[in-house]
Amino acid sequence: MKKLLISGTSSGVGKTTISLGVMAALTKRGLKVAPFKVGPDYIDPTFHNLATNNFSHNLDSWMMDENILTYLFYKNMKDKDISVIEGVMGLYDGAGGGTEQGSTAHVAKTLKVPTILVLDGQAMSTSAAAIVLGYKLYDKEVDLKGVIVNKVSGKAHYKMIKKAIEEKAKVPCLGYLPSFENVSLKSRHLGLVPAEETEKIEEKIAKVTDLIEEYIDLEALEKIAEVKDELSYAKNPILDYKGIAEGLTIGVAKDKAFSFYYQDNLNLLQELGAKLVYFSPLNDNKIPENVDGLYFGGGFPEVFAAKLKANVQFKQSLKSALQAGTPTYAECGGLMYLTEGIEDLQGNFHEMVGFFNTKSKMTKSLQRFGYVDVEVSTKPNLVIKGHEFHRSLIEDREGLNYFYNVVKSKGGDCKSWRCGLVRKNTLAGYTHLHFYSNLAFLKFLLERVNSIKGEKV
Repeated sequence: MKKLLISGTSSGVGKTTISLGVMAALTKRGLKVAPFKVGPDYIDPTFHNLATNNFSHNLDSWMMDENILTYLFYKNMKDKDISVIEGVMGLYDGAGGGTEQGSTAHVAKTLKVPTILVLDGQAMSTSAAAIVLGYKLYDKEVDLKGVIVNKVSGKAHYKMIKKAIEEKAKVPCLGYLPSFENVSLKSRHLGLVPAEETEKIEEKIAKVTDLIEEYIDLEALEKIAEVKDELSYAKNPILDYKGIAEGLTIGVAKDKAFSFYYQDNLNLLQELGAKLVYFSPLNDNKIPENVDGLYFGGGFPEVFAAKLKANVQFKQSLKSALQAGTPTYAECGGLMYLTEGIEDLQGNFHEMVGFFNTKSKMTKSLQRFGYVDVEVSTKPNLVIKGHEFHRSLIEDREGLNYFYNVVKSKGGDCKSWRCGLVRKNTLAGYTHLHFYSNLAFLKFLLERVNSIKGEKV
């Protein structure tokens, strides 16, 4: 088995760029690469897909227990030659509150993956050794196998850093990227701009690939990735749920405005028997015909608000279906789209579907960020883990019905709030949910779809 994890000392050190380049370079060498992303990120996987021609999957040790994490890792490595995992934030940054859950380090230890540390080398020389030594000693269970130095001024600068790291920290340096090569990816308020919106993305990936081939020791990376597999194959967690979506057709909103989906969520629906039909609220005239339910992920409806507003025919089609009782589940951007409209930072109002009697308002600062537990009000024992990350809020008006109690615990602090608007057979909330964190929740949703379909028959 070949497996490799690329981590960083912190966010912003070039971890995504280097991970992308390594994935693409290995693919160029003829290897079938299985890409992964640690944590709840939706955007980086879109770049992985382009670099490898394979879907990227999330590995989140806060939302999944170790058995499920291991199962999904093996499942998504099937028929591939090597897995390359991109970490999240800094190597040891996780859910906070004293737990390592959710961190890159926790995933590295759980899956026993050799780890590479990306270091920003600008404005330092021998101090780099102290940083690497600290990361190495902080948790000796993390198998730290090498360092890649980013943003160095040139070969002489790299040699100075390399000498210090290898002599003092005893960790090999595997190459560098020079700072004069402008290969960074553009950011937006929720992270990087998605691949489908990035201009000349293929050219940028090709440029990064060329740099990786020139400056990084790919042979050494491949050798590091060759490890004896010490993991035990985990039980398939969906065996008890097989067939619960058999015969269902689920419409999935997917375009530039709605692109935030865990690939494993979509795969899971299909494995349980559902047929997925994709549609575009930006470009289609109406929702797909003969669907039993609808699924709206998150994304950037605020960025495409003018075009969504202009597609009146689609909005009318969707609103009619929701009012008629078509079971629908929506997250974050999907929730915003189903309200009366979105008010942008300039105070402009863009009319949306108008199914929920409230509006969405963009804000300059983050409203919610981080991992949460979602408690279903009608089923006290049904709790699913999720993640929130949004710069908008909805007006809390009289007459709104809430389905969730959302709880965020961190460092001894515990906060809770209501979310999950429900009307007729539509449920929409800000929290992004990974269905594998509690399959009983997905079963709960699908049973509702089945019951409505049964009533029609």
